[in-house]
Amino acid sequence: MTDPLNVCLEKTSGYDPPESAYSVGWTQPKRVVLADRDNPLPLDCGVNLYPVTVEYETYGALSKLKDNAVFIIHALSGDAHAAGWDADWEKDNRPWRRNRPGWWDQMIGPGKAFDTSRYFVVCANLLGSCYGTTGPWENDPLTGKPYALNFPVITVEDWVRLQVRLQDYLKIDQLVSVAGGSLGGQQALAWAINYPERIRSAIVMAASSRLTAQGLAFNAVGRQAIMNDPCFQNGNYYESGPPASGLELARMLGHITYLSNQSMEGKFGRRFQNGSQPCYRLNNEFSVESYLEHQGRAFVQRFDANSYLYLTRAMDYFDAAASTGGDLAKACAAIESRLLLIAYSSDWLYPPRDTRAIARAMLANDKPVSFIEIPSDYGHDAFLLETGQTTPLVESFLKKV
Repeated sequence: MTDPLNVCLEKTSGYDPPESAYSVGWTQPKRVVLADRDNPLPLDCGVNLYPVTVEYETYGALSKLKDNAVFIIHALSGDAHAAGWDADWEKDNRPWRRNRPGWWDQMIGPGKAFDTSRYFVVCANLLGSCYGTTGPWENDPLTGKPYALNFPVITVEDWVRLQVRLQDYLKIDQLVSVAGGSLGGQQALAWAINYPERIRSAIVMAASSRLTAQGLAFNAVGRQAIMNDPCFQNGNYYESGPPASGLELARMLGHITYLSNQSMEGKFGRRFQNGSQPCYRLNNEFSVESYLEHQGRAFVQRFDANSYLYLTRAMDYFDAAASTGGDLAKACAAIESRLLLIAYSSDWLYPPRDTRAIARAMLANDKPVSFIEIPSDYGHDAFLLETGQTTPLVESFLKKV
């Protein structure tokens, strides 16, 4: 559920410029149609969707045997631009990418955790998102107008099904690994369960087998904020203007779940926005209020409200053990790959105990699994920020694979 692009906005130090030997350099997105009338994409809701275009980026070189590929999977509001510097930010009308690297640049590149001198790294934008892959913002070929809420409801399993098609398009029989944090980590788990023969390993960070009731509640309130905005117009706002106030509020609410109490106390405490005394007004008194409002406004400039509705609902639906009546051990029995599970101590959106439950399910089946809980005050955002602690774990794991 975390927002990797926002973390890049906040934390620009430590990233390598495009000319650095440790950067993948300038990047350009690719697009491919992976579903058409003759080969539609079957969705869990029963719809056969077409056409479906996917935007993706690649880093490094695919080996002659095509046996060195790693798929990186982004979280809720991320995109395919995971590393390097976007050469087409102006052409693609994405000004927030200017002078900013990909959302996981500290993890992807020569000599980094996902070493592009060894691995061919692929990252694709999710179905239903607003960064190049087909979603509610795109025109429905039947009407010539944006799908809006006529877009079918999607699931994590639908995303993985489409990623498998990208794997086939790239003519890669088996991946070294699929890896991601938060919602990306849940997709990695879905890969391991549903396509065991397709991967040799999965790296699941800051994620669990399903969202808690509290997480469902936060998503529900965020969606209501959007849909109750007068500008929402039942999703048909593309000509009149977005439901900016509702999306801003949803973003502010969601951002609270990405942080921890420790990080918020350390960063803001109870500091007033203007000096040390209150101004006796009802809005924007405390530093934390100003921070959240800034995050909300910035988010409205780069994300589609309908996409937010669809992606959070897909997050809600995900339950890795749903097909086995809630028995996670039975669900993990299908896994044939190694798993690396990384949790972060202050993450309350996907708490370590829930990640540890996946490890127990793997051990119940005598499956190879490694579980590490990293101490961190960053909360859910830790998988994006604790790269110094995460990198050696990923490096060591991939070498064993």
